[in-house]
Amino acid sequence: MEAKKAKGNTESDYTRIAQSASFQKLLSEKKRFIVPVTIFFFCFYFALPILTSYTTVLNHKFIGSITWAWVFAFLQFIMTWGLCILYSKKAAKFDEMANQVIEEGGNS
Repeated sequence: MEAKKAKGNTESDYTRIAQSASFQKLLSEKKRFIVPVTIFFFCFYFALPILTSYTTVLNHKFIGSITWAWVFAFLQFIMTWGLCILYSKKAAKFDEMANQVIEEGGNS
């Protein structure tokens, strides 16, 4: 009997937290960050194989015998590290917001 009561409280707690303004704000903030960054990542990532397969724009020399294709490929590494650093910084803010949601959920 006690297990059913605990389960019922957990479900109602989740429903209350999921409908709270702070939880909705957390989801909104994460979505506002993740969606554009993901779109940028995929566009930048797939640009290299598409441009090298269907155009010659990256075949031009950059410096010496290095072409723009090599520069673009190297920039993908920089882009990946940059996005990881950016997400790590944003994740700290998301963690603070999540902790706030948990605190508000426990106080209700």
